[in-house]
Amino acid sequence: MAKKAIIIGAGIAGIASAIRLTQKGYSVSIFESNGYAGGKLTTLQLGNYRFDAGPSLFTLPHLVDELFEVAGKDPRDYFNYQQLEMLCHYFYEDGTVLHAFADQEKLIKEVESKLNIDSKPLKEYLNHSEIIFERTRHSFLEKSLHKFSSYISLDILKTVTSMRKLNLFETMHEVNEKSLNHPKLVQLFDRFATYNGSNPYKAPGVLNSIPHLEFGIGSFFPTEGMHEILKACMKLAQELGVEFHFNEEVKTIQIKNRKVTGIETETGIHTAELILSNCDVKQTYKQLIPNQKAPEKTMNQEPSSSALIFYWGIQKSFPELDVHNILFSDDYKKEFNAIFDDSTVSDDPTVYIHISSKIVSEDAPIGSENWFIMVNVPSNQGQDWEKLRLKVRQLCIEKINRILKTDIESLIEEEDYLDPIRISERTNSFGGALYGASSNERMAAFFRHPNFSKVKGLYFAGGSVHPGGGIPLCLLSAKIATDLIPNA
Repeated sequence: MAKKAIIIGAGIAGIASAIRLTQKGYSVSIFESNGYAGGKLTTLQLGNYRFDAGPSLFTLPHLVDELFEVAGKDPRDYFNYQQLEMLCHYFYEDGTVLHAFADQEKLIKEVESKLNIDSKPLKEYLNHSEIIFERTRHSFLEKSLHKFSSYISLDILKTVTSMRKLNLFETMHEVNEKSLNHPKLVQLFDRFATYNGSNPYKAPGVLNSIPHLEFGIGSFFPTEGMHEILKACMKLAQELGVEFHFNEEVKTIQIKNRKVTGIETETGIHTAELILSNCDVKQTYKQLIPNQKAPEKTMNQEPSSSALIFYWGIQKSFPELDVHNILFSDDYKKEFNAIFDDSTVSDDPTVYIHISSKIVSEDAPIGSENWFIMVNVPSNQGQDWEKLRLKVRQLCIEKINRILKTDIESLIEEEDYLDPIRISERTNSFGGALYGASSNERMAAFFRHPNFSKVKGLYFAGGSVHPGGGIPLCLLSAKIATDLIPNA
């Protein structure tokens, strides 16, 4: 009889872990407190408009494909995606618009034309971003940093010998400011700190590897939108025999003699030899294993940023916008100081607009668009979010009207929102932080909770543990965790 594994939480890391564990011979059950799967990766329907409710950026698609390949399936039988020719449209307050082409030659020409600068520093910067990525991906992103065996490999040796090139002792902003020859480019590449909920004025320069994901490897988009990733993985998991228990909240993880024995839900005790928590790690310790000593470093880490998201059905088409768009703040440092130092939102926040209907025409009526609007905000620490939400909504409207020269509020046909409180309630994320802990310390990557526990049979996967948040890192988290688990 197959050994039983229980996964707590049906986020993308939980489902990926389930798929991988079936291939190790386990009988897998997933318990999810919500009535749906996906965690932050869900969909929202407002009238005739469909929205991807959470993550909107798709990079490293091979990590999704790999889940099907390990199960002996052809991923193209389950879902398809395309590579975007345009990464993002960047709008600045002075009227400058930069089109970030995926083709680097087109990108170089765009920067030379719009900013009237020598493109050599940008070329060197993108090359350096690739170097950092390649020197750290195998040693930091694809292995457990908390196992001795990870430090006696050729990959670690290559990383150590490249330490000077990794910019560990400078902030992202410091590196960008000295490497790039225009403040608009500095701001553009500082923005990548937000990909893991951090502050570019504090986060280490090694995170300048992130731009390579888009500018080097590429940005992609599933044929039916981001929720297609979830649908495909769900279908595969169910075909492999994974059992899903929705609307069944886990109350505690059962532990005896420092070893897991199962979980308790409202329906009783469910026994298992293995438990993998896809919950926020802080919430796991606080709610599910309160009698186990929680690691102080993990519990005291600065939370990542959260988000205020507005879902707007817009009764107009804007040809000047693309799938991904950024309307930049005029004072980026002030914006990040407000988020991380003052736990509030600046009076001039950067506004991100994602429009999936640019590709998936069915996501909005003809002549209309589905706008997913996001502003980075602090995690919930007791702020008056009703007041902040109304303030940010008005600031977004003013910025959009100013930059796009429109009256956007008159065009809003459908509307909903997501704030840190709702994010916390719907995903059990600590304070609504999108990525668990921030990376605002030099060695923050080493301080993320490991994918295993001192309790035998207890493992962790998801955005709040190693290697971090976002779809690619959550998938890597699942791979690292399940690689540590022996075959059934």
